Amino acid sequence: MTEIPPPNEPVNPQDQTEAQAKEGHRSFLHILVNTAIANLTTSYLWFGLTFWVYLETENVMATGIIGGSYMLLIAFFAMVFGTIIDRYRKKQVFVFSSVFTAVAFGAAGLLYVWLPTELILNIGGPQFWLFSGVILVGAVVEQMRSIALSTTVTLLVPVERHANANGLVGTVQGIAFIITSVFSGLSIGLLGMGWTLLLAFVLICLTLVHVLTISLPEATPEREPGRQKIIDFRNSYLAVIAIPGLIALIIFSMFNNFIGGVYMALMDPYGLSIMSVEAWGITFGLASTGFILGGSLIAKFGLGKNPIRTLLLCVMAMGALGALFTIREWTWLFILGIWLYMALIPAVEAAEQTVIQKVVPYRRQGRVFGFAQMVEASAAPITAFIIAPIAQYGIIPFMRSEEGRNSFGWLLGGGDTRGIALVFLVAGLIMVLVALLAMTTKQYRRLSATFATSSPNTAT
Repeated sequence: MTEIPPPNEPVNPQDQTEAQAKEGHRSFLHILVNTAIANLTTSYLWFGLTFWVYLETENVMATGIIGGSYMLLIAFFAMVFGTIIDRYRKKQVFVFSSVFTAVAFGAAGLLYVWLPTELILNIGGPQFWLFSGVILVGAVVEQMRSIALSTTVTLLVPVERHANANGLVGTVQGIAFIITSVFSGLSIGLLGMGWTLLLAFVLICLTLVHVLTISLPEATPEREPGRQKIIDFRNSYLAVIAIPGLIALIIFSMFNNFIGGVYMALMDPYGLSIMSVEAWGITFGLASTGFILGGSLIAKFGLGKNPIRTLLLCVMAMGALGALFTIREWTWLFILGIWLYMALIPAVEAAEQTVIQKVVPYRRQGRVFGFAQMVEASAAPITAFIIAPIAQYGIIPFMRSEEGRNSFGWLLGGGDTRGIALVFLVAGLIMVLVALLAMTTKQYRRLSATFATSSPNTAT
């Protein structure tokens, strides 16, 4: 009988026996489900906090500050996370993330019980930042799992199945997103913030118990020679620029996230303006089935011969949808637009991951994924911080005025949310234009050629 290599021996996905491949696949599925539940828990609490703050304050700036701060911290810590992931075994990373997040969510629950609600909801006061900040930090550290999960694809899955595995990640995340969207709205609407905090704490503790039972066949990570830094920016950057065109892909994704910051700041206010919090949670959850469809298609068929081309085509389609799904204040159009938009997200995310998993050496993938996340995540909060006050005090009042209705009513119709619709329209058109320009660049052609000619990556 073929033996499975013990945890201290490396696994080369290209040389696995059938038994080893099955064991690796089983471990990958376990860690995938565990990470999905952890992400679900974080999103459940994060969505709940955003819904709760907006409903209590009716302030678009509040949601922009919360969402922007979250992405800013992810950008700040992404390099730290990537370095940690490359230095330690992946299971240690998953366990640490679960413990830290559980402690943070537990502390947030104690603050909610201790502090008066009116002080927590004062966005200019320290209590708001203390309460939101504890939840935020716990949620950010949980995102370390997402980088680690991408490296486990290289560790456990044969290279020819990387795109399919990344699509499966999208499918599972879509299922979690639906549950999150539905239950966040229902939880805040029917139970309140206190019970939402308690449920999140219990769920994250369950993921900790489960991850302790998962076995990952991995070697002791190979250390880079020389001095080891907690933020290994130099080696991360060198690993990126060593691959022709990879830095251009990351920069493009960063610009794409500039547009994503618009949706991060204004999507919830738009949905909550045209329906109740319970209806918005259910509606957003149902629309999120598009995420499952998109991920399932990638898991089944892959990304084609050129994942970079697939990524750019999907971004163009996302831009067109973002421009049109609020062109009228019709709930059905909004839901359909979200559904189609989310069906495209797994392809965009899987394409970048598949490229990095193939062309970057395994021992540096954590730092490269961390570098990419740092650059890309830094874009969204900038847009959120800028667009939230502009929309709140400029565009929304203008579109509610007679001058605004006369200027853009022919294009956007009537309704109280036409200011947000105007922002979405402009942002979507910019996204389409940038993706078109990217396909004409030399960097796009170079990276496509590099991906096509690279030898399969391994975990050794």
